Amino acid sequence: MFRSLKIYLGLTVKLDQLLADLLEFGYRREDGVAEEGDFARRGGIIDVFPFAFQLPVRIELSGDQIISVKSFNTETGKPLWEHKIIIVLPIKKSHSPKTIPFKEEFPLSNYIDLDIGDYVVHNLYGIGRFRGLEKIKIKDQSKDHLVIEYDLGEKLYVPVDQMHMVQKYIAFQIRRPKLYRLGTRQWQRTKNKTRKAIQKLAWELLSLQAMRLSSKGFAYSADSDWQEQFEKTFPYQETLDQASANSQVKKDMESIKPMDRLLCGDVGYGKTEVAMRAAFKAVMDNKQVAYLVPTTILAEQHYHNFSSRLKDFPINLQLLCRFKTSAEQKKIVEDISQGRVDIVIGTHRLLSDDVNFKDLGLVVIDEEQRFGVRHKEKLKQLRLATDVLTLTATPIPRTLYMSLMGAKDFSVINTPPQNRLPIKTVVVEYDEDLIRQAILREYNRKGQVFFLHNRVYDIEKIKEKLKRILPSTVRLAIAHGQMPSRDLEAVMCDFLDAKIDCLICTVIIESGIDVPNANTIIVNNSYNFGLANLHQLRGRVGRFNRPAYAYLMVPKNQTLNKDARKRMAAIQEYSHLGAGFKIAMEDLEIRGAGNLLGMQQHGFIAAVGFDLYCRLLKETVGSLKKVLNNEPRGNYHAQD
Repeated sequence: MFRSLKIYLGLTVKLDQLLADLLEFGYRREDGVAEEGDFARRGGIIDVFPFAFQLPVRIELSGDQIISVKSFNTETGKPLWEHKIIIVLPIKKSHSPKTIPFKEEFPLSNYIDLDIGDYVVHNLYGIGRFRGLEKIKIKDQSKDHLVIEYDLGEKLYVPVDQMHMVQKYIAFQIRRPKLYRLGTRQWQRTKNKTRKAIQKLAWELLSLQAMRLSSKGFAYSADSDWQEQFEKTFPYQETLDQASANSQVKKDMESIKPMDRLLCGDVGYGKTEVAMRAAFKAVMDNKQVAYLVPTTILAEQHYHNFSSRLKDFPINLQLLCRFKTSAEQKKIVEDISQGRVDIVIGTHRLLSDDVNFKDLGLVVIDEEQRFGVRHKEKLKQLRLATDVLTLTATPIPRTLYMSLMGAKDFSVINTPPQNRLPIKTVVVEYDEDLIRQAILREYNRKGQVFFLHNRVYDIEKIKEKLKRILPSTVRLAIAHGQMPSRDLEAVMCDFLDAKIDCLICTVIIESGIDVPNANTIIVNNSYNFGLANLHQLRGRVGRFNRPAYAYLMVPKNQTLNKDARKRMAAIQEYSHLGAGFKIAMEDLEIRGAGNLLGMQQHGFIAAVGFDLYCRLLKETVGSLKKVLNNEPRGNYHAQD
């Protein structure tokens, strides 16, 4: 999975071996090359269109020696420029899963693959292991049955027409689940205990919603002419999902009830624009807005974007974070209390006791799960009287979404922006030639590169290595969280202004950084990251209408453990647009679910599996809503 093929002038190579290597790498032999993955041979000339290249290359041999490597135009065949060395990467092979069809009760947009040996949950019998399909003769007819193995080797045969009773076991931790015994009441006791915990959670969610609905908030006016002018400054085509989310948020704001809406959308799908329009609407009715983000870098990014969009409007925008001196912070805090600041963007500093708004109308929270317990308590208080819009880049699985409908207000952006292209992702061993090739390709098309190295103590050495292998014209800079605030701010501003070609950085760029001109990211020692982290990092590129590339480097000649290999395979496999759902499920750490359900529920999710937990939650929310509304309760239970 991590191999690459080096082709360079003077290399001695057996032609048959080179062709065999290309086939092994997933390339297709054709009469001519038209797209990535094609190769063709004519005598001693091989044309190949390597993965992550914009043009194919022509390799010419004299005997067994390579004498020429040139890019060429596919339409004319004319050579364009010569290469001293190229790196050919494997083509991602098509995946044919063994699939069981911010018949399910809850249909998923992507079915979860069920392989032999996977843990599964039968609603009536508990957790076992899937052992495949087996034909069983019943009344002179052979029928397919799912075979589930339980504790002590006991087996349960489930007819395929009852497979809706079986789901893949998914939870929030890696450790092996406990297998149940058939013919005991242990599973029923576990399920009942989980149902009680779910009832407590659902009651808390619904009670908070009821308190909010009984509170009197501020009803905003209909959109003003300035609102329309502001929204026209959005430089991209609005997607249908964005338009729907905008409409839902505005409807909430124009209601007398305080808004508490969660906006979910994959990385780079346009959540910030929805929040920006809501903030503008609040200011048009003379209300103040607090835009809360988890990192100073993201605060700076949003401040930069807001400033650009608001430059033609008389709105006082401020940034409150550690980039500001103590004197500057004191002045901003005073202006907030006097009502002179309309919109303030900041980190948890905004939740400090000395920050008092004169007339706070809207709080926008970016990735709430990244704030501490004390901060969340303050946010909970705000929710009862102030409009709150929470953004998360973690996709909410459809099962959970359906379960919480009625207990939470959701907006979901599933549609990628117009002209958005999937990010071409490759996992490969650390190779300086490949790094040079990747950076120079981006540099030559006047783009920018993130080189992520998540260790501060030797990040300067990485810069020196890159300086040694790259032309002196490539401008390099370093950014990490331990830098003095002013220096970090200056570097990020220079990168945003395209004064830096390659930014060598730590994970401070993980959340929300939006640089449309940066369309290549190289992640060093990528095996150390979780899948959700890698998906977030990859989302820093691919925000423009040109091909984007993510190179996930692993150490050369080092054997990765089983979990790391699985993560690397999954991030490469799920590189299509909207892959966040698959990533979330594969990672087994659904941060959005953790945010919504609370950590205390994770043990119960582990006990019965994520899917059954969601079914029980849906049933409980429905029953408790009837109690709150004084409706007769049914006796429905989730497949009991």
